[in-house]
Amino acid sequence: MKTMTCNQLGGACEREFSAETFEEIAEMSKRHGMEMFQKGDKAHLEAMNKMQELMQNPGAMNNWFDDKRKEFEALPESE
Repeated sequence: MKTMTCNQLGGACEREFSAETFEEIAEMSKRHGMEMFQKGDKAHLEAMNKMQELMQNPGAMNNWFDDKRKEFEALPESE
């Protein structure tokens, strides 16, 4: 099990997500982002806007995802 924060995943807070795979942690982050979007959380909305800009360039988005996956894989196992 590995742990990353919302901030590490491009978000706006220090909420922690723990999962066995990067895909699982990315899904948790996505659900959290949608929850914050529904609440109208300003900091998260700004982070989402930055991610949407990144999504306009598929190559840049793929690079970002690859970098985050490598960051996840390099993390120590959490307890």
